Amino acid sequence: MAALFTGKVLMANRERDEVETERELGRALENKVLLLYFASGQCPRCRQFSPLLKDFFLRLTDEFYVERASQLVLVYVSRDETEEQQSAFLRTMPKRWLAVPFGDAFKRELELRFAVSEVPAVVVLKPNGEVIVGNAVEEIRRVGPACFRNWQEAAELVDRNFLLAEDFDDWTRRSITDPIRRLKYKLDKKTEAKNKGRKEEGEESA
Repeated sequence: MAALFTGKVLMANRERDEVETERELGRALENKVLLLYFASGQCPRCRQFSPLLKDFFLRLTDEFYVERASQLVLVYVSRDETEEQQSAFLRTMPKRWLAVPFGDAFKRELELRFAVSEVPAVVVLKPNGEVIVGNAVEEIRRVGPACFRNWQEAAELVDRNFLLAEDFDDWTRRSITDPIRRLKYKLDKKTEAKNKGRKEEGEESA
């Protein structure tokens, strides 16, 4: 999927961070269903649909609703007239959304590539960039989060439980095991200090 964005820049929502290197994009997009959301905060139809899409996305990715986030990523491709309008719209949307920067000509390229003529439009893509659904707006309205299962099967995603990539293993060890190791190390040190103190006290009393 990162091939679609090679040499491009994506913005992290509500932050100034840019996700621009191939490695970063690979991590953000790899092994996920990608939604390209073409919309505008000023379009009446978009204003009706965007809260539905927000709820749809949160129910699949937010810890409040699910134990583990679904393998789903969304990139907002705006038709807003100003950068302020784009920013104002994104502030009302989930933090995990990514966005094509305002004024980037790549937006037009994406519209032409996926034949987007009207908004709102949600293009659903496999990790390799192949189209699963040309415009999923009506499907999301009608079926809700349940339609993700069909997309997941069509995308042939690898279950993350079986991912054995070195980077993933390293990340897991760093993020999960290391704090436990550090905590254990601190506890061992405390126990050792206590035992040493008791031993010294025993020798003195003897």
